Amino acid sequence: MNETRRDRDDEGRARNARPRDGLGRPLPYGTPGVERQPEGVVRTPAETLREAQRLLDAGMPFHAHEVFEDAWKSGPEVERELWRGLAQLAVGLTHSARGNTAGGARLLRRGAGALAPFAGSGPYGIAVAALSDWARELAGRVESGPTVDAAAEAPRLLG
Repeated sequence: MNETRRDRDDEGRARNARPRDGLGRPLPYGTPGVERQPEGVVRTPAETLREAQRLLDAGMPFHAHEVFEDAWKSGPEVERELWRGLAQLAVGLTHSARGNTAGGARLLRRGAGALAPFAGSGPYGIAVAALSDWARELAGRVESGPTVDAAAEAPRLLG
């Protein structure tokens, strides 16, 4: 790969083809990495939650974020903030595990805030209140402590 030119997909859109680690950090070309999530996959809410939980449990919150991002982009408008909030929680965990404590804490709190309107309904069995509590508690810890282990800190999505 010519590293002076931008990577492009088959349609000519800019895409970073560098391999990535389990936290989504780019690795040098030619280095084995973690398989990336395909983009634009339309899943049912149950499939989204199942795949995201699998990735979170495996310590791959960056990849779980991509699954939630697909749901927020392809789902109904009324659910957009739900999926975006879940994506923000996953990205907050990603940053926290990468050592970006300020950014991680900020995203965890932002995700908890985005989920707040859904606390009463718990759509699709999502444990909204428990996730919000988890995010706020983790945000407080990462601001003043060491880098967290993404797999050990993985939240439970369903109540």
